[in-house]
Amino acid sequence: MTALLDDAVRTEALFASDLQRSQRPTSESVRSAVIAALERLGAGGCAELVAQEFGEHPDCALGRMQWARHAIRDAFPNPSPAR
Repeated sequence: MTALLDDAVRTEALFASDLQRSQRPTSESVRSAVIAALERLGAGGCAELVAQEFGEHPDCALGRMQWARHAIRDAFPNPSPAR
């Protein structure tokens, strides 16, 4: 399943997950959190949660998004092919 996802969807899913930067997650736990968030919320639900957080808490959301982008790059080092 994750091979078909692009990094933007993965990043939104990680952002929407319960995983926290303070937990110092491994690449495996990042991948697991992405899958769990997508199974629980779907891609659209993850995107909605990201938008809600940026609307309600933009100062905190920015830092979480930056962390999520870096964590996704580390956990999925080979980017998905462009469609």
